Amino acid sequence: MSNTIFHDQDPAETKDWLDSIDGVIAKEGAQKVDYLLSELTQSARKQGVNTSPGVISPYTNTPIQGTAATIPPEESLIARNVAAFVRWNAMVMVARANAEGKGLGGHIASYSSASAMYEVGYNWFFKGPQAENGADLVYFQGHSSPGMYARAYVEGRLTEEQLDNFRQEVDGKGLSSYPHPYLMPDFWQFPTVSMGLGPSMAIYQARFMKYMESRELMKVGDRKVWVFMGDGESDEPESLAALTLATREHLDNLIFVVNCNLQRLDGPVRGNGKIIQELEGKFRGAGWNVIKVIWGTEWDEIFEKDTKGILLQKLSTMVDGEFQTLQSRGPTYLREKLFSGDEYLEALIEGKSDKELWQLSRGGHDPRKVYAAFHEASKHKNEPTVILFKTVKGFGMGSGEASMGAHNQKHLDGEELLAFRDHFHVPITDEQAKSLAFIKPDPESKEAKFIARRREAMGGPVPFRHSKGEKLNVPEAKEYDDMLTSSGERELSTTMAFVRLLTKLVKDKNIGNRVVPIIPDEARTFGMEGLFRQIGIYSSVGQLYEPQDKEAFLWYREDVKGQILEEGLTEAGAISSWIAAATSYANHQKTMIPFYAFYSMFGFQRVGDFIWAAGDSRAKGFLMGATAGRTTLNGEGLQHEDGHGLLLAATHPSCQAYDPTFSYELAIIIEDGLKRMFVDDENIFYYITLMNENYIHPEMPKGVEEGIKKGAYLFRKAKKSKAPVVQLMGSGTILREVLAAADLLQKDFGVESDIWSILGVNELHRDGIAADRYNLTHPEQEKQVAYLTKVMEGHTGPVVISTDYLRAYPEQIRRLIPQKNVTILGTDGFGRSDFRHALRRFFEVDRFYIALAALKGLSDEGTIPAKKVREAIELYHIDIDKPNPLLS
Repeated sequence: MSNTIFHDQDPAETKDWLDSIDGVIAKEGAQKVDYLLSELTQSARKQGVNTSPGVISPYTNTPIQGTAATIPPEESLIARNVAAFVRWNAMVMVARANAEGKGLGGHIASYSSASAMYEVGYNWFFKGPQAENGADLVYFQGHSSPGMYARAYVEGRLTEEQLDNFRQEVDGKGLSSYPHPYLMPDFWQFPTVSMGLGPSMAIYQARFMKYMESRELMKVGDRKVWVFMGDGESDEPESLAALTLATREHLDNLIFVVNCNLQRLDGPVRGNGKIIQELEGKFRGAGWNVIKVIWGTEWDEIFEKDTKGILLQKLSTMVDGEFQTLQSRGPTYLREKLFSGDEYLEALIEGKSDKELWQLSRGGHDPRKVYAAFHEASKHKNEPTVILFKTVKGFGMGSGEASMGAHNQKHLDGEELLAFRDHFHVPITDEQAKSLAFIKPDPESKEAKFIARRREAMGGPVPFRHSKGEKLNVPEAKEYDDMLTSSGERELSTTMAFVRLLTKLVKDKNIGNRVVPIIPDEARTFGMEGLFRQIGIYSSVGQLYEPQDKEAFLWYREDVKGQILEEGLTEAGAISSWIAAATSYANHQKTMIPFYAFYSMFGFQRVGDFIWAAGDSRAKGFLMGATAGRTTLNGEGLQHEDGHGLLLAATHPSCQAYDPTFSYELAIIIEDGLKRMFVDDENIFYYITLMNENYIHPEMPKGVEEGIKKGAYLFRKAKKSKAPVVQLMGSGTILREVLAAADLLQKDFGVESDIWSILGVNELHRDGIAADRYNLTHPEQEKQVAYLTKVMEGHTGPVVISTDYLRAYPEQIRRLIPQKNVTILGTDGFGRSDFRHALRRFFEVDRFYIALAALKGLSDEGTIPAKKVREAIELYHIDIDKPNPLLS
């Protein structure tokens, strides 16, 4: 079949050209042909010819050569029968979840359009955990989850009770609405229903596999990363953002499957255009191998007759909105719209009944075409592949087929149920159909034996997740001794302390090769360039140039076995790499320790949805929020200064968040994190702030390790005297302002201070919730006391908390403080550029405001007269009429 809509008036000339190409291929190879075609194209374009070959091909199937890409004939009918069981159960699950006013939701139409793709994949392509090189990684389209549950039920992996409790999870019997590894840790591999995240995570997952192979930590072999997504999902920026990375890294272990049912949630994806052609241009332009499967097998005969290309030309000029209308109105309308009124076109379908005409399916519903495309994609080398399948949303769902409201259809009426049954050859009676019965093949049937045989051949169940991680031999506490001592006269930042610790970890004989340092493009900003020479930056091709700084001590070194993943200016890409490494224990049975260091402002704020997906994925690793705090990063301004990252971290249940001030705090937190995640196998991850402000670090006080882990400890106790006492609390670099405020209070007003480091406010808050919950449900038992309440008992005087974050962050722990007079200072408002001391004065979190707040607290308690507060205002030059920073 011709791949063009041009009517060739001189076939002999065309044959001469084609014979010439054949000769060049035979004698000089494919590269010479590619060169010649490129030269011809450029020459034509210079002369004003708008050449079509290249990025976008005609609106027809991509030719696939060879006979190997064929479903085994003896298995074709059996596979169709298996698919009928799966289709039916998927539909029944959703219908039951919404029967009798339950209204639990769910989706039928998405899976109905993609069923053939998934069934072909399950039967012949998706490798399970016992496969020779390990399981394929399948990013299922989230809205198609009922089909995956139905398949698992037919395979005997799930029970009827579980299916009947779809979206009813609280009692532990049900199934999650979408793919959620956190809720079903032995089943789902990846969370994908937050659309756009799956494609990005998958691309970096495929690259991470190549990274692991290059570092000789695992073999990729024939494992594939399959990504199932909808055409509407491609509008999410993340869906297509990393396409060129996949090409640049030659990720031939990556296969995108785009279900082009032309319909998004409310209407056509491109009603006035052609989404398949648009996506072909984007993927091919990015260097992908593109396979289009638009028309089913029944169309082949018609296209063969269309020697003039007139039908193909007509189809090429139609927009997607027209195709949806064609599908929704039946065969009579199809005949009239496409073929009637033109003798040539009418001749193409001469003798075909309406029933035969209606069997002209779209390519994505034809298992033969799907199999051939999957086979071709699986053996393609050196490039990632995308398969663009044209389908119908709500295929087989009667009135819901290709309708604007297909996405939200939750059930079928009586006649539609019977029609659905008949369409897909479901072996049930009318009564079973109308009662929405779950069905599965008899264990001795051909269908049941086929399922068992194929899953054994493919290496076991899909999806499947290894929930337990490989335990590591992490460093003991003594390995961090040099970070627990004073820095003497040397000033350093916590970022510098982190780099020292990371350098130590990558050299550790037990876990050094498991550490994965990840950065967007900020290594020099964070002082991490020393790692370039030591462990190298990963590059799939090594270093093909001599770096400009080769003569420098810390030169920029790329290496095939490099350990650092420097992703460029892409926080979304870097967090996707972090997720791949942080879930390697489950997906590759190889536990890795990722440290992702990033500008704190561009962490939770920019990629919070990815971080939520990380929690859902049960990720383990460290997120290092560098240049954290609203006033620490002086000079950068509003879009760089982070005053809310720790508050955002509080919204992530499995995230352990800390704001350390000193290197010993950082060391204790990381030591504890390594143990909890990689020895005790806790499904948590850490967010730790890092600052770029240099200062002297003291020796760790004795006995504070437990307090550091819990989130608060007494750094310095007030001197014993009859002087008034206040409780001053802080974290990060603002703890140093707290210390300075204590000196001011003692020097200027004779007030003593207990100094508290509250480096883990979120953890203190959760501890308080746990105590409250226990006391609520155990009224006759001895009350539990929150950790912070317990350690502060017996300490007197008003409390002042000052941090570099919004007041709402430490407000979480106000209720846990036994002293009732509590003042909280914070950096509410937009950041701006200036010196640190000016910024802290502007946001009213510096030593002077801390001292003022402490004196006001003492005054409110009647310990000192109010005039002392006025004296402090004058002494510290505090402008009482300056605008509120929140509103400035």
